[in-house]
Amino acid sequence: MKKIRGRMDESILVCVYYGPNGERLIKRGHKLAQIMDCPLYVLTVDALPYDEFDADKSGYVERWKELCDELDVEEFMIRDDERRPFVKVIAEVAHNQNITQIIIGQSPQNRWEEITKGSIINALLREMTFIDIHIVSIDRTLKSIEDTTYEKGVRAFLQKDENETYRLSFARSKYNLYEGIFYKEIGTDFNNGVFKFVNSKGKTCQVHVTEDIITGAMKEPPNVKK
Repeated sequence: MKKIRGRMDESILVCVYYGPNGERLIKRGHKLAQIMDCPLYVLTVDALPYDEFDADKSGYVERWKELCDELDVEEFMIRDDERRPFVKVIAEVAHNQNITQIIIGQSPQNRWEEITKGSIINALLREMTFIDIHIVSIDRTLKSIEDTTYEKGVRAFLQKDENETYRLSFARSKYNLYEGIFYKEIGTDFNNGVFKFVNSKGKTCQVHVTEDIITGAMKEPPNVKK
């Protein structure tokens, strides 16, 4: 049950993108929302459909969802498969949720980058003249943490052997339990990495794979597809 907020004339929107700074922005928004005793919303926007997110992106989204639940965020919103400019989407969400304050991160930007790519902050200010925008600086060194550690995903399947062990397979078979995408770790000769799939409840899941074997408990018993 969500807490009844003391102020409804103020509301905060945190805009996050992939990388370690997302959690920092959400926590910053939560502190501000506590001080103001007002609703907090979190938004991420992506041009790709959600089921095409790679292992890194999916991991960030799942962590953000967990953090939003922990902090009693009013709503965590994903605008995927979005063809419009991100600024337009942020402005639309801000209007629909009656947002009065926006928190967004921005990397240090040199003059040439600002001329050629434009400033997202300036674009937001043009779109939303009556909303306060809080800018949280992102250190450039964080970019190295975001570098992918996986190869391009390939189609794979999940099976269960006689030892009750879940195993990765790359061949179609009646014994396959799930179909999904396997992301192999860069620099390994074995099938180590992450397998991403949609479970029987329609939820996107991912499990770690070590030498073809699924490590960690599966949260539900899969149903074999006949």
